[in-house]
Parts: sequence; C-alpha cells; structure tokens
Amino acid sequence: MTTFNRRDALKLGGAGVAAAALLPGAAHAAPTPSFQHGIASGDPLPHAVILWTRVTPTPESLPGSGNGPSVPVDWQVATDADFTAIVAHGTVSTGPGSDHTVKVDVATLAPDTAYYYRFLLDGASSPVGRTRTAPASGADVAGLKFGVVSCANWEAGYFGAYRHLAARTDLFGVIHLGDYTYEYKAGDFSAGGKIVRQNLPANETITLADYRQRHAAYKTDPDLQALHAAYPWMIVWDDHEIANDMWSDGAQNHDPATEGPFAARKAASRQAYHEWMPVRFAAGDLLYRTLRFGRLTDLVLLDLRSYRSEQTSGVANDDPARTITGDAQMAWLKEKLSESETRWRLVGNSVMVSPVAVGALATRVLGPLGQLLGIPEGGYPINGDQWDGYSADRKELLNHLHDNKITNVVFLTGDIHTSWSNEVPLDAATYPFSPSVATEFVVPSVTSDNIDDILKVPARTVSVAAEGLLSATNRHVRWAELDSHGYGVLDVRRERTRMDWFFLSDRTSRTATSARAAGFETPSGSQRLNRVWF
Repeated sequence: MTTFNRRDALKLGGAGVAAAALLPGAAHAAPTPSFQHGIASGDPLPHAVILWTRVTPTPESLPGSGNGPSVPVDWQVATDADFTAIVAHGTVSTGPGSDHTVKVDVATLAPDTAYYYRFLLDGASSPVGRTRTAPASGADVAGLKFGVVSCANWEAGYFGAYRHLAARTDLFGVIHLGDYTYEYKAGDFSAGGKIVRQNLPANETITLADYRQRHAAYKTDPDLQALHAAYPWMIVWDDHEIANDMWSDGAQNHDPATEGPFAARKAASRQAYHEWMPVRFAAGDLLYRTLRFGRLTDLVLLDLRSYRSEQTSGVANDDPARTITGDAQMAWLKEKLSESETRWRLVGNSVMVSPVAVGALATRVLGPLGQLLGIPEGGYPINGDQWDGYSADRKELLNHLHDNKITNVVFLTGDIHTSWSNEVPLDAATYPFSPSVATEFVVPSVTSDNIDDILKVPARTVSVAAEGLLSATNRHVRWAELDSHGYGVLDVRRERTRMDWFFLSDRTSRTATSARAAGFETPSGSQRLNRVWF
C-alpha cells in the first residue's frame, strides 16, 4: 500500500579541520594528526560521563578499512584545563575491531562539576574537551539551559547551528533528537538539489564499513567537533542513521533484493553507532534511557525506530495492534513518567507527537458517515511516520498522563525540518474545550531540506499558505514556521520551561549568522503555551 514518507509530507581538534575548544566560545585547538575526528562526551550522570575519541595510529588506519594496529590510548580527566589537578585517568586498548574508536565511562566523578578531558597516543595529546556531570538527584537546581538540534545533512550545507551553540557560554549540554548522519548516496538529498559538499563514501551506506566511513566524515566537521568539545551531548537516533522511514523490520530506503537483508544493515548501522557516538546504552543494549538533573527535570530519551510497526495509510492508523514504541518501551515510558519526582519531565522524542491533520474531526463528531468513510479518529494525518500514524499508542500515552494527573511534560522533537510550538491535546477534535496534557517544542533542521527547499521556491511563499492551513485546522498548534534552518535553546526553570528558536541566515555558508526568531514558554502546572516577545 502506498504511504507518504517524510520528504513527501514536507511538500504539503582533529587533523587539518579539527576544531575542539578548551571552553565554550574559545579559539579552535591546533590540529593533531593522531586525533583526526575530535573528542566528545555524553550522557552525564551525577558521578559519571561518557568520553569518546577516535585515533589514527598509522596512515593506513582509515575508518572502515579494518587496517592498522591495536594501540593503547591514555585518557585523563582534570578540574583544570592545564591538567595540573587530574582526578581520573586510565588506558584503553583499541584497534580495527572497534574502528580505532575509544569510549570510556568514567564513573568516579563529583556531581554538578565541570571537568576537562583529553586522550594521549604515543605522547601526542588530543584537543582538550570540557564536560560536566549532572547535579545530584536530590539537588535543588534553579535552572538549566540546553541546546536542541536535529537533522544535520552533510550534503545540504554547513553546520552553522553547531558553531553558534559552541560559542555560547550558558548551556549545560546539547540534546540531539536524531538524524545525526544521513545514509543517502551522493546527490540523493542535498540542498534543494545542490550538493554543498559531497558525502563520503559517495555510495549509500549499507555495510559496516560504509556506516563507519560516514560517521567519520561527519566528525571531521569543525563546527561539530567544536560543539562536542564544548559540552556533553544527550543523543537519540531517528531513521537516517540507518535508512529513511525505518521501522522494526525494514525501511522505505531499503531494497532487500539489491541491498540484502535489512537485519544485516540494521546491525551494521547499530554497531557503527555504538562505536562512534558518546552514548551509554542501557542494560539489554537499549537506546531508550533516562537522565536526571537534580529535582529540576528528568530527560526521558525514546527510541521510536527499533520497535515500531510498518508505516501505513491513514485508514489503519487507529489499529491498536500497531505500535510506535513497542510494548516494553511503552510500559517503561509510562512507569518513568509516573515515578518521576522532578518538577519537569522532558521527553526526547524523534517524531512529532502532536496530531497534525487536515479535516481534524473525530469519528464521533462525523457520526456514522465518518465510520463508513473509515476516517481515523484524529482525522486524516499529513504524515503517518509520526505519532499520527500510531494513534492508539498516542491515545494510551496521553490518557496515562491525564488519568494519573502527570503534569509538566514537555516533548522535544526533531525530524520534520521545521519549527513548531504545540499544546498536546487529549482530544484534538474538541480542543481547546478538552484539555491539553503536555506541550511540545519542535526544532528545525540544522541543514536538511524543508518545504521551500524541496519545492525550489523562495522562502515565505508556499510555506505561508501551509502555515495558515495548519493553524486553521489544528487549533493546538500555537506557532509553526516551515522555512528556516537552525536550532533551539531550551531554558528549564522551576517556574516555567521556555524554548527560543534561532534561525541561520544561509545554511550553505560557512559564516552564516544566527538570529532569534521566536520564543514560547509553558508555566509550571499549565500545559499551555505563552508567546515570549522579548
């Protein structure tokens, strides 16, 4: 059966280029040939953080090649950038079996503390990174800020969003909501048809070597290296880390007849992701996990690709046998939201949870005619790859929030290359007379095509009409901007949570400027949104 994929829906210090920074906003570090792919940290806990790098011990030790020797790599953590006060250190062996990547979970640190870290190979030092541990679980935290990003397509432009976030000095860390890399072959998904810089490898990524090489290419970007070195990242994957519109057993962009079994491709992409990303997988090799920041907020990170049913057309979206989370993850998610004792519950959610429909009238409103026509409960969705395509799961989750009086839930979403501020209705058809049970902030793409890019039309032309249609038929959508590329800055405080959107002047320019475009906040206990004009 024919379905819309998301691109269709949108139409309605390493070597040479290393750029690790000693501090947010600091000058780029000098290149070091042994560390061509920078350094990174991630998944901060009160006493632990993941540290990452990749070494190139010999010229033939190229990513994905399987060549080169096994070597010992030293790591150090200190409370000062000069490493006169080292608090943790060790040695890790790496080689071609792990693509010469190094990943250390340092678990002897103090809560809510800034640290500096580096790696050493044969006496040569990597660039120095700065990271931070989370506050203790019982700490009374007044506020934290996070950069929020999604959808960084190499061929479509430069990572100016990363550069501008790395220059800030007020963030705790970075939340990346997926599509960190893209799988397409050269030219398949570029900047409105223009290749700004070509993918490596040039072919579509299918094998383990392919995925390793693609990760390696992305990690030569100076702006990506700078942001990784400046802050710890908290990351989930979406689909393009594997293949477009992926579901549990396949993907829109995978042909078993010519590309082999999907299970093999999925395993290869997952292994490369394990190796190349500063992510701590939970017990049982699960990507979905929770990070806590004192009594201020829990960050619940979801995996909406590994367990979902295949996407389908609108008439089957209400089927309770279909799932976007899988049964185990849904049970885990509801439990985490129920047991959370923090002021806020942030949900890192790769695809939009808020309903977006044309003709959004419930079946009960249309009566028997709607039943005969087979209109799904939320109306006809524009994009069945989102939670719209799995409305039984969404209904179960939102009913859980409502029935258990779980408040201050904020979904953080990427995927659709556009910017939205949504109230999440319990019943979209009768909203706003029915309640809002959460809010949702959707960040734009770093570079990936949006409506005007795909249609190759000037910005603020076709998109303006689309934004008007969305607001007219979806009363819970408080704001949508469908043209611009950029990032979000999330400011979490006891009394409110606020997102500010920043848009780039030109994704195809290495020197693109950034400007604040809009801001919305949700006051504690309200589940509603207010525009912030200053």
